[in-house]
Amino acid sequence: MNFSGKTIVIIGGTTGLGLSAARALVTAGAKIGICGRSESSLESAIDELGNENVTGMVGDATAPETTPSLISRTVTQFGNLSGLYHVAGGSGRSQGDGPLHEMTNEGWKFTCELNLSSVIFSNRAAVQQFRKQNSGGSILNMGSVLGFSPEPTHFASHGYAATKSAVIGFTKSIASYYAPENIRANVIAPALVATPMSERAQTNVEIVEFVKKKQPLDGGRLGVPKDLDEAALFLLGDGGKFVTGQVLAVDGGWSVT
Repeated sequence: MNFSGKTIVIIGGTTGLGLSAARALVTAGAKIGICGRSESSLESAIDELGNENVTGMVGDATAPETTPSLISRTVTQFGNLSGLYHVAGGSGRSQGDGPLHEMTNEGWKFTCELNLSSVIFSNRAAVQQFRKQNSGGSILNMGSVLGFSPEPTHFASHGYAATKSAVIGFTKSIASYYAPENIRANVIAPALVATPMSERAQTNVEIVEFVKKKQPLDGGRLGVPKDLDEAALFLLGDGGKFVTGQVLAVDGGWSVT
C-alpha cells in the first residue's frame, strides 16, 4: 500500500497497536503525528520512526484539546491531514468496571471517558480539519469484539462492552452524515491481542487455554499488534476509498466460534 504524500494522526500511537500501525504507515511512505501519555514512550517511538517521518506530543486522549493540538502540529510540519486512527482506550476494570451489579459509578465514568469521550473528541477534531481543507479524509476507530460478541466467563466488563458498542453506533452515524463530503469512518474490532492492556489475560493460564479455542486461526493464539496493520492501512488508505460505516473484526475467529 502506498501512503506517499499522506499524513495520518494516530491517537495512542506510542505503544502497542498504535505503534505497530505507525511503523507500517511510515514504511508505506506516510508522515504521521502520534501522541501518548508517556514522555519516554513518545521519545522511543520518535527515535525508532525517525524525526523526518513523525511528530508527536504527550497528551491525554480524554482531554478535548489533545487531538486538535496534535493535528495542528502535524499539519504545520507535514501538510494536510489525510486520516485519523484512534487507538487510545483500554480497560476500566482497575477503576471499578466489571459485571453490572458490581460496577461502580467511578468505574463507569472512567471507562466512558477513556473509550467513548476520547473518540468523540478526536473524531470531531479530524472532521473539522477535513472540512477546513475541503479534502475529505478517513477516520478509523478502535472497537472490540466485546462490543458485539460477548464472553461472560472471562471478560465481563460491562462498561467496556457498552463503550465499544457505542463506538460502532457513533462511527456509523458520522459515516452516514459526512459521506457526501467524502469523509469516511470505519471501525476495526480486534479480539484478545497481546498488548500492555491485556496483561491480566496473558498471564492467566485458564484464559490462555480458552483463547486457543475461541481464536482458532493460525493454530489458536493471542493476536499480536502486527495482525491488525494491513487491515488498518486498507481502511485508512486509498484501498478503502469506497468503504465507510463498516466494522471489520480482526479476531482470529472469535466472533464465529
